[in-house]
Amino acid sequence: MAGARQRANPALKTVGLLGGSFNPAHGGHRRISQFALKALGLDEVWWLVSPGNPLKPRAGMAPLAARLATARQMARGARIVPTAIERELGTVYTIDTLRALRRRYPKVRFVWLMGSDNLAQLHRWRDWREIARCIPIAVIARPGYDGAAAASPAAAWLGRYRRSAASVRHRAGWSAPALIHLRFDPDPRSATVVRRADPDWASRFSGIAQRDPLTHHPVDPDIA
Repeated sequence: MAGARQRANPALKTVGLLGGSFNPAHGGHRRISQFALKALGLDEVWWLVSPGNPLKPRAGMAPLAARLATARQMARGARIVPTAIERELGTVYTIDTLRALRRRYPKVRFVWLMGSDNLAQLHRWRDWREIARCIPIAVIARPGYDGAAAASPAAAWLGRYRRSAASVRHRAGWSAPALIHLRFDPDPRSATVVRRADPDWASRFSGIAQRDPLTHHPVDPDIA
């Protein structure tokens, strides 16, 4: 039931989900993930390397295998698991991905991780209120977006469900909707800056198949 509290169960695995294009993955992704791991007491963070974001243009998007390869490199040595599972699930929209993940991993408690730039446009996502009812949302500051995020329709709706990071970290019982603001020194790095500095980065992974670290299934290097 939406909004129902779950009885505390230390046997349940807790996982943060960070979705994105990872075009390419960079140190900013790693840094905010490690911060969320500690702040929320998570067991792991899964990077959902998206086959295609409906809100982003396809132009300039590297093949999925190349983006997964950079995510694997950037996640090395950390409790971060990059995955292209959305390709396998056949989902495009976040709400469909969440429903599929909850069915596939019933013993995992998920929390959605997003930057304040995404909170600012959350109201444009399909069934965004259902997303909020499905999973706690933790928001991490990004330079230049905090004002727009605070003024967004989603922030106004979620405002009544604000909770502290400690309430999630102590696992006394998770509930959704829940909005957790994480205090974090903003990281200015972005994939756009990385691409400008190294426009041919994806060519280094051309023709190289990747194995998904979560599902262990191969990812075709020729799939866009």
